[in-house]
Amino acid sequence: MSKKILILTGDAAETLEVFYPYHRLQEAGHEVHIGAPVKRTLQFVVHDFVDGFGTYTEKPGHAWEADIAFADVDPAGYDAIVVPGGRAPEYIRNDEDAKRIVRHFFERNAPVAALCHGPLLLAAAGVLTGRTSSAYPELAVDVETAGGIFENGGAVVDGNLVTGRAWPDNGVWMKAFLEVLEDRAPKG
Repeated sequence: MSKKILILTGDAAETLEVFYPYHRLQEAGHEVHIGAPVKRTLQFVVHDFVDGFGTYTEKPGHAWEADIAFADVDPAGYDAIVVPGGRAPEYIRNDEDAKRIVRHFFERNAPVAALCHGPLLLAAAGVLTGRTSSAYPELAVDVETAGGIFENGGAVVDGNLVTGRAWPDNGVWMKAFLEVLEDRAPKG
């Protein structure tokens, strides 16, 4: 059964972490919208690793139009949310409407997928307490500071929550999320 899914993101989101779930969820027959702080063209980035460099590098990625501003989102109109990583979660976690949307899904035990830096938004929304979550490994301290339990895995499932480390986990992360979506489909 087709579901309506909202991706919560913004400028400097990791291109692969937005586009892979966007297209994979469409391929599975779902309607997918991009939500952002403001409805406008967003600039995504590409993160990669370079030998001898102590962290990832960042280059400009694709641009993509947001479908809806967070302030205009009625979360009751969506069945699930996805929070990709990149640097976008570092600033959208300060957006009260983004946190309102996240809380809605956790209060209803509805499907939530977050990848890489995405759990920063979940932490800011106060929904990680007692929950097991993956994230970019350097964010283990952020998950734990928010009261969560960090697990270094590519497809960590804790009830309605599906998390992973970064774009190399896209396949296993989305496979697990699609299974959670299917399990929560209305029966009958």
